[in-house]
Amino acid sequence: MANESDSKPYAGKIAVVTGAGSGIGRSTAKLFGKLGAKVHVVDLNGAAAITVAGEINDDGGEAEAHTVDCADAQAVEALAESVYNDDARVDILHNNAGIGHAAPVQDTELDDWKRIVDVNILGVVNGVHAFVPRMQQQGGGGHIVNTASMAGLTPSAGMVPYATSKFAVVGMSMALDAELAADGIRVTALCPGVIDTAIVENSTVRGSIAPKHEQLISFYKKRGASPDVVARDTVTAIRKKQVIKPSPWWQVSPGWLLMRISPRAYVWVAGRTYKRMFG
Repeated sequence: MANESDSKPYAGKIAVVTGAGSGIGRSTAKLFGKLGAKVHVVDLNGAAAITVAGEINDDGGEAEAHTVDCADAQAVEALAESVYNDDARVDILHNNAGIGHAAPVQDTELDDWKRIVDVNILGVVNGVHAFVPRMQQQGGGGHIVNTASMAGLTPSAGMVPYATSKFAVVGMSMALDAELAADGIRVTALCPGVIDTAIVENSTVRGSIAPKHEQLISFYKKRGASPDVVARDTVTAIRKKQVIKPSPWWQVSPGWLLMRISPRAYVWVAGRTYKRMFG
């Protein structure tokens, strides 16, 4: 007969998920709640955070909503202080908040670059800076998941700022895992592929790619994997202490393997694909 620890392996654990108002963050937060964790649901959209926290509570879990801009270091520091005042520890930190961008580099404005860096890189940095010292002091390990992308493992023409930010997150996560393992803190770079979320719909799109925006949105809706798949892969990555987690593997791993075998071959493929789609 199964006991509660089998169905609720995260019972008594505290999870913090940013960008949890929709997409991958929502699915991950809800799965953590289902598995027994108390979930701090964090999103720039406060109403969305409240909705997701409510869904977790209605399903018998425990969750609190927080309205936070993860690009604001002071706001993330205040979040960490609030969480630790309430719960005294964090077992899972999922730095998931991020934004998309697609444009030829010559059509990419400097403000686009700055916004991508502020959210996709410094948003993760802010989470690490605010939470890691507290996780080290709590006396009991934990796991950090940083949402990168397939674009953080393989180059993506037409998405140079986005790919830059996600390569940075992968490298940051690997270095953090090497450094923090001695403290019992493990780190995963989560690398989703084509996922059916609103990230493409909400992305900044410019230049020759702009006329294809609706087509890209439709492609992600029709061909994208469910964010629930990514949530389950996140739990697997934590359990197995995986440093890099492609999700779903069948989308991400073939290109990643080619990139590792022959970067030149992959870059050629990426360039040809870009020209065929947007040239």
